[in-house]
Amino acid sequence: MAAPENDTSIGFKPLYAQVKDQLIRRLVDRTWQPGMGLPSEQELARQLSVSQGTVRKALDAMTAENLLVRRQGRGTFVAEPEDSRILFQFFRLAADDTDAADMFPDSKLLDWSQAEADGAQAKALSLSVGAPVWRIERIRLLLGKPVLTETITIPAAAFPGFEELDEIPNNVYRLYSVRWGVTIAKADEKLKAVAADADDARHLNCKAGEPLLSVTRIASDLEERPVELRISRCLTRDMHYTASLR
Repeated sequence: MAAPENDTSIGFKPLYAQVKDQLIRRLVDRTWQPGMGLPSEQELARQLSVSQGTVRKALDAMTAENLLVRRQGRGTFVAEPEDSRILFQFFRLAADDTDAADMFPDSKLLDWSQAEADGAQAKALSLSVGAPVWRIERIRLLLGKPVLTETITIPAAAFPGFEELDEIPNNVYRLYSVRWGVTIAKADEKLKAVAADADDARHLNCKAGEPLLSVTRIASDLEERPVELRISRCLTRDMHYTASLR
């Protein structure tokens, strides 16, 4: 007698989760690329030899994780990193001013260069100490005012040809996705109160010693590999960190 479709013995996962893993593999190997429309649920069910309901549950889970976007009357599409929901999924600071609350910050590039991973960077990115990394330093601005500084560190091996870039765009997650097929799927953050140092004071137009919010983020790709370490030092005079808990 055949096992029921909700059997969890294979891989100790519900069937919809196994289907989800198979569909995520299509994102990883670039079979499905950002902005691409997906086949119908019926067609996917046929391809994977499961019920349409199982496919729908897998797609629902991927949509909840902002990997897919459903568009009324048009179907389901691979999410693009410039989609506003994706941008604000990974940018948790908002302006106290309601007129600017839904604005995404601009960037001013200070420097970008190749370096060797130090101990903290190596640990965060699962690298060996001294492994080549790229480091990006920039200021983020909201309504033309500097609100935070960022230091972004990425493993050089994951982004071959990074030195060939003419510029670093504001939305680096879109750059990762379009140029290297690296989709940021999740980010873990740690927050800590710190005091502004001399560099912060110069870049953020604040006084040395003024309270800042330090946010350390490790961002991972679809295969849960850490691909970015980002340290932000945020001037919260007119900003706040926002999160929705369930």
